[in-house]
Amino acid sequence: MNATNSLVRDISDTARWVAYFRARETERADALFKDPYAKLLAGKRGFEIANTLPAGNTNEWAWTARTYLFDQFLAREINDGADVVLNLAAGLDARPYRMEVPDRLRWIEVDLPEIIAYKDSLLSEEKPRCNLERITLDLTDQESRRDLFNKVNAYGTKVVVITEGLLIYLTNDEVASLARDLAARPRFQSWLIDLASPGQLKLMQRTSGKQLSTAGAPFKFGPPEGPKFFAPYGWEPRDVQGMLNTAARFDRLPQELLSLLNTPNAIPGSYLWTGVCLLHRSGIHS
Repeated sequence: MNATNSLVRDISDTARWVAYFRARETERADALFKDPYAKLLAGKRGFEIANTLPAGNTNEWAWTARTYLFDQFLAREINDGADVVLNLAAGLDARPYRMEVPDRLRWIEVDLPEIIAYKDSLLSEEKPRCNLERITLDLTDQESRRDLFNKVNAYGTKVVVITEGLLIYLTNDEVASLARDLAARPRFQSWLIDLASPGQLKLMQRTSGKQLSTAGAPFKFGPPEGPKFFAPYGWEPRDVQGMLNTAARFDRLPQELLSLLNTPNAIPGSYLWTGVCLLHRSGIHS
């Protein structure tokens, strides 16, 4: 167990794990997306984590569906006029290099120093398709976070924020604080998040969450209100897509999970649900 747990040293290693699954999808003839940088970014450690942790490969369908949905929502927001992308806890995301985006687009990635340095070293010879900037910042430092948001708010006219894989590691109060800080900037008009139901959160805490808790990255956020959690803090859900249904639509869902597809439209607390949500600032209409 100690040898297994040592594979995931900290939260940055989860980015290598996710990159491994993007590399796996990229190799498929019917790939939902192509990320030619994923294998390089995942590295040997990403492979070892996925193939050594208990159930490390079990939820490949979910990582694939999540990446696909974020791609689709983000492309829509850019096509609708977003001129700045703010990716918080960007991890090893290579979208500025692989997506078709306007070269005038300004893209800002924020993460911890270790992950930024690792990414810079591997992609130093690659050319992004837009104006890309990387910033090292601990997002729990509220004063520095607010300073950054003020600067980004002045960069363009319509900012889309991404927090892929971030919120689940925060408490309800921390998510609420982040939501308020984002909504306080008038040009931050849309926000892409992934979300788990309370039932799904408990399942994850019992499985892969055990190893991540040991590494100091426990799963915490799975509100019973679902996407409506964000309404009091200035954000309205505009589009919500479940990962389970998305994976099934593209024949990525394991046979043993097909029975979970016959579910109500709501997100009951005990139901095993994960999804990607497009939020707009209250009062913003598309």
